[in-house]
Amino acid sequence: MKELLPKPVNVDQYISFFPSETQFLLQQLRATIIEAAPEAEELISYQMPAYKYNGMLVYFAANKNHIGFYPTSTPVIAFKEELAGFECSKGAIRLPLDQPLPLGLIREIVTFKVEENLEKLRMKKGKIRK
Repeated sequence: MKELLPKPVNVDQYISFFPSETQFLLQQLRATIIEAAPEAEELISYQMPAYKYNGMLVYFAANKNHIGFYPTSTPVIAFKEELAGFECSKGAIRLPLDQPLPLGLIREIVTFKVEENLEKLRMKKGKIRK
C-alpha cells in the first residue's frame, strides 16, 4: 500500500492518504506518541511518520491490514509479555486495523524509548575523553 503513495511532506498529509477508519487509528496513535513524548520532534523519515528526541524514538506506517509500529528492538524485547497477542519482529509490532489500539501499552513503550535515549545521552556525556 505505502509503495503506491506519493512522498508525504508532513504527518498530516501522510495520514490523509488513508481511508477514514485508518486515519482515525493513525490520529489516535499520533496523539498517544505526542502525549508520551511532548518534546519530541515530529517528522517524516523513510516516508513514514517518525518521532525524534535525543535520537529516534518511534516510527509508524499504515498497511493494508495493520499499522506497523516501529520502536526498535529493545522495547519489543522489554515488553515481550505485554506484546504476546501481537505479531512482532525484531523492531516492529503489527497492530491490526480491526482491533482497538493498545494505547496504554504504546504510551509505555514511547516513555521507555524516551528514557532509553536519555540514558544513552547521559552515558555518552559521562565518558571521559583523553
